[in-house]
Amino acid sequence: MSDHTSETPRPEDAPEGSQRSEGSELSEMSERAGRAGRAAMSKAPMPEPRGAAAEPPKVPVSARQDGPQRPPNPWQQGRPQASAVSRLRPAKPPAIRTATLCSILATAILSALLLGDGLGPNLLIVAVPAALAAYFAAQAAGRRLRPWTAVWAVGGLALLAVPALRDAGWPTFLAVVSAVALGSLALHGSRSWLGVFLGSLGLFSSITDGLAWGGRGVRERMAGSRGRLGVVFRTTGVAVVLLIVFGALFASADAAFADVLGNLIPDVSVGDSPWRLFLFVIGLVGALAAAYSAAVPVRWDGITVRPGKASGRLEWALPLIVLNLLFAVFIAIQLTVLLGGYDKVMAETDLSYSQYARQGFWQLLWATLLTLLVIAIALRRAPRGRGSDLTLVRCVLGTLCLLTLIVVASALRRMDLYVDAYGLTRLRISVAAMELWLGVVLVLIMAAGVFGARLLPRAVAASAAAAVLAFGLVSPDGLIAEQNVQRYRNDHSIDIDYLRGLSADAVPALDTLPEPLRSCALKDIQRSLRSSDTPWYATSWGEARARGILRKRGPNDLAQSCDASRTSGGGSDRGGDEDDQYDPYDPY
Repeated sequence: MSDHTSETPRPEDAPEGSQRSEGSELSEMSERAGRAGRAAMSKAPMPEPRGAAAEPPKVPVSARQDGPQRPPNPWQQGRPQASAVSRLRPAKPPAIRTATLCSILATAILSALLLGDGLGPNLLIVAVPAALAAYFAAQAAGRRLRPWTAVWAVGGLALLAVPALRDAGWPTFLAVVSAVALGSLALHGSRSWLGVFLGSLGLFSSITDGLAWGGRGVRERMAGSRGRLGVVFRTTGVAVVLLIVFGALFASADAAFADVLGNLIPDVSVGDSPWRLFLFVIGLVGALAAAYSAAVPVRWDGITVRPGKASGRLEWALPLIVLNLLFAVFIAIQLTVLLGGYDKVMAETDLSYSQYARQGFWQLLWATLLTLLVIAIALRRAPRGRGSDLTLVRCVLGTLCLLTLIVVASALRRMDLYVDAYGLTRLRISVAAMELWLGVVLVLIMAAGVFGARLLPRAVAASAAAAVLAFGLVSPDGLIAEQNVQRYRNDHSIDIDYLRGLSADAVPALDTLPEPLRSCALKDIQRSLRSSDTPWYATSWGEARARGILRKRGPNDLAQSCDASRTSGGGSDRGGDEDDQYDPYDPY
């Protein structure tokens, strides 16, 4: 056996320190067990005595509020809800690119420098960087150029050529408004009726979001490149100082260089600084809205209109058939008159030639507009249960459109008689152009009935833009002057008081009048051109051509008095002279 036997150590054999540590551990374990038991007993549900009221549920500590609760603030807005426009946007916009920011800044600067002196080629100059900003934003968002987008964009730029060519303000206003609408359509790309209408105005829905988007892009670049911005500012400042110093020296050394430099550089003074600042803001906001719309366009086609409740065949077709019969009777009478029955009609109605023409045009114009409204309502309530219903709709509405086209032709013929008796004015040429466009719309509706109506909304919008472009390019003031001068040569009266209020586009035609009518008609136009010193970028081609004509052969100051400006060359052979003194249907 061995002398070393194993024995279990006794507590007294352990060291003194180890005895104290084991005792303390046992006491701590017992205390923790006691606390856990008391906590479990406190959490256990106690039986409620009979008849005792139920205690209210206890609120968790995380939901408790220190102190007395405050009433809700009625002025404090809760979590912002998504607007209808934001729900129609496909996604969040990408980060704005540096090229987009530079194009937007160029648009704002050019707007402040060029647009303050008038409208002319400067609109096209300002539109170029704005279009580039939209292109860069669309490219960053992964959008591709589609055919209709190119059509709207090219059409908008073509409309901006009207201010560069014509001096008259009213076709210029129509062209600018139409160009903005086409630009908005190019950015949003809508195709339904409601989508085309809202898409032409959709640019204004991106103003607020566009400003926030541009502000985020500027802040990110300023935070990451403060040193480089300082270099850019210093370099730009030095370049501007050098241009000013040496440009002033060269201008003082050579008069020809000074003249060229004065024509190229915009004349910016301190007095018009608020106006220039306003134009800067307009250019900045417009370019930002265009770029933001190009990056994340609003899908206006997402707003759907529920189709109307279909009517029965008899209920739908009978009123339209009766209307077609009424149109047919009216057109039969019109054909009799147009084929040579004026003398009989005037003898029965006791009306003069011009009075008969004037009496019917406005009624026929309203009849055309109401017919388009009737067609729209009829299409919404048309029966569409079987294939024969489509044939019924095509026959009834196709006949109505065809008869309305004849009414449009009758209205235009009456306007031609009206103009032959009284002369052409701005109001008369405007409503005649509108009546002609309504005829184009009727033709498009008839084509949609045969080939399908998928392209009809965009085709109508394109026809409206084309009509505005053609109206501006034909120079309405020039046509008015030419027609009135031709009437005078055909032994009719001429209203010089009216013609002298036309724009510079009328100068080439008025210059062919004999004296003293020529000087009386051109005197006011020349005075307005002399008083305006517009730079090249705000001068239209019509104004430049008028200045060249008047520079060669201005009005004769020794001409007779222009007081008797309503001069007759022999009078109208259709009773127009007695009615020329006052025309209540045309105050313009």
